[in-house]
Amino acid sequence: MSSQPAPASDASGVATASANHALSRQAIVDERRAVFGYALFEQPRDRQNDSAAVVDALSDTGTKSVAGEKIVFIHCAFENLDGAHLDLLDPGKVVLEVSTPVRPGSPEAIEEGRLKLARIHESGFRLAFGPAVLEPLYVSWRPLASFIKLDLTGHSKEDIERAVKSARAASRAELVAEQVDTAEQYEMMKRLGVKLFQGRWFAQPSAISDKAVQTSHATILQLINLVRREADLDDIESLIKKDPTLSYKLLRMINSCGFGLSVEVTSFRHAVMILGLNKLNRWATLLMTVARPGGAAPAAGTTAVVRGRLMELLAAELMPQEDCDDAFIVGVFSLLDTLVGVPLDQALESVTLPEPVVAALLRNEGKLAPFLALTKACESGDDAVFATAADQLQLTNHQVNWAHLQALLWADELQR
Repeated sequence: MSSQPAPASDASGVATASANHALSRQAIVDERRAVFGYALFEQPRDRQNDSAAVVDALSDTGTKSVAGEKIVFIHCAFENLDGAHLDLLDPGKVVLEVSTPVRPGSPEAIEEGRLKLARIHESGFRLAFGPAVLEPLYVSWRPLASFIKLDLTGHSKEDIERAVKSARAASRAELVAEQVDTAEQYEMMKRLGVKLFQGRWFAQPSAISDKAVQTSHATILQLINLVRREADLDDIESLIKKDPTLSYKLLRMINSCGFGLSVEVTSFRHAVMILGLNKLNRWATLLMTVARPGGAAPAAGTTAVVRGRLMELLAAELMPQEDCDDAFIVGVFSLLDTLVGVPLDQALESVTLPEPVVAALLRNEGKLAPFLALTKACESGDDAVFATAADQLQLTNHQVNWAHLQALLWADELQR
């Protein structure tokens, strides 16, 4: 069982009880379909307190970085903009989403609000607003906007086109399409010149035209198979030699500065012996998430890596290391259908996996299933699923938040 993170602290440094609210996230994807950043939410959903909830969780990590080099978007209630808790965030990596007041009041109140926003902007935070900032009343706020978010929910194509044109005419802020849940919505917004997209569309399995797993994916699945069976070293070396890309990636990884070897490794056999079967299995699993031309969105691979690490960290609270390794594979392979472009059951036919892994992935059963449900709920914001899984595992929101932020940091570091 892993050691528990330190108690959370409030803005004054006084220790408090573990976090009352859990965090969920949605990826914000750029035009290359790679993760640009994350929108972090509190669940149960309360846009008024997201910033305080994030700071509460962040205090456990010992850093101001929420997701490494990735940008995070956090809702902050207008009346909370002066809160001392913002001092605990890295303004260079945080965008504050500010809702315009429901009752804006007099022109004097609008100007007072502008001055408050200007002070926050000068401290280094970028600001994001909804489409309400395009109303004439808020014309003085628009120069402070770095982003304007346009929610696609319930709007016709014509309404969306008008909103994009209006935003472009009134502000130089970058537009973010919000609640993009289908590839068609993504393509439409991309045609309109929008370059940032928030939603779950990229993780959906694409239409299947080729029933065969891509050659590169098939080779990696074969490698995972050999390693899990503890096959002879000659067989593993022979497979690696057959795939030039796989060979190159293995030697590049083993000779990276992270291993600190004094002599360059040029033999595949030597590379496998240095790594060991456990690390080779982990490396091959992660290699499944690397984007390939014409394949799944890079953001899908990033999400798979976050899922794997989050499941591993959650399992470490309750299970032995062997189960944690399986939890990692479940998390990564939970998006295998999206990554390889074939149904999940068909993709899993080509690799031998432990029964608990298969049970969780295909039947939502067994000891790893609640961890997978909890991990997915951290993306969907489904309060009921989150509460059920967390209660079943007897994990606190404090523990889940800590693991969630650690997984985001790990995935970002791994990519870089």
